[in-house]
Amino acid sequence: MSGRGERRDGVDQPRDPEFTYLSEAEAARLRVFVRDAFAERGIEVTVESGRVTTGAGWRFGLTNLAAACHNDSSGPRRWRTLVDQHVDRVVRSLDGRQALKALPREQVLTRLHPRFIPGEPRLLKAFGYGPPSVPGLLEVLALDLPETVDMLTADDLADLGDLTALRERAFQNLRDVRVDKHEKVKDKSGARFDVLMGDSYFVASLALLLDEVVRRHSKDTPTPDGVLVALPHRHQLAFHVIRDSDGLPSLDLMARFAAVGHEKFPGALSPAVFWWHDGEFTRVATSDGGVRVKLTEEGVALMARLSGG
Repeated sequence: MSGRGERRDGVDQPRDPEFTYLSEAEAARLRVFVRDAFAERGIEVTVESGRVTTGAGWRFGLTNLAAACHNDSSGPRRWRTLVDQHVDRVVRSLDGRQALKALPREQVLTRLHPRFIPGEPRLLKAFGYGPPSVPGLLEVLALDLPETVDMLTADDLADLGDLTALRERAFQNLRDVRVDKHEKVKDKSGARFDVLMGDSYFVASLALLLDEVVRRHSKDTPTPDGVLVALPHRHQLAFHVIRDSDGLPSLDLMARFAAVGHEKFPGALSPAVFWWHDGEFTRVATSDGGVRVKLTEEGVALMARLSGG
């Protein structure tokens, strides 16, 4: 039996015009719970009779929530828990465009990250707004949401602010991306490189902070000869700091590694190996996944330089 204060209002109490199965007092209590739950998640809403609305115009109906509370056998003592669970589901279900309307601008900015996607011609119109960085890839801005990662188009970003400032904020957030695993690959040829992996969709994006990443995750520091880089898929980044002639076997092994990762894992980016030098990326090698490694013209010049030719 429910204790005092947990019982539902009797049918003789004035009914709420929107939700007639609730009393006016019960409906008012429910709406307060809803407003507080959104506020605790950083979303300020205006609570209307049957819905809530954010300042940017995003709307969320209350009908299903009100019915769930009405039908719960535990009575009003459980309503705040039901509201919290429901609001959490709503926030998790937001996609990029909804999040831009529902979340305060500062919350949107804290979720903003740079992300690489394949540079396919059909994507250029919507996502070709980023600066050139890694050949064959597009650098876009994306929202890291609880259930999804949504890429933002140029139109999505138009009302969010200056693109340069948004990119700088995204880079700040990128520095906090978690790397779950760090492996060192070596073989008898003298080849060696580091591999960073993680569940985050932005591990490969760490290439945009390569000098910082090298210092954080290895004992090496970038040298005047630069760094070899592979981005097989979104969850992986491989790098080799070039020192003397060890760049020759390392390039060969990295090319095979990149080709396999690009073919077998989701979120494929590039089967190529790039040379990072003076802050710029140049494609230097590709592999068919087997024994053949093909050097680009720039790759031939780099190998000649490293071998003293």
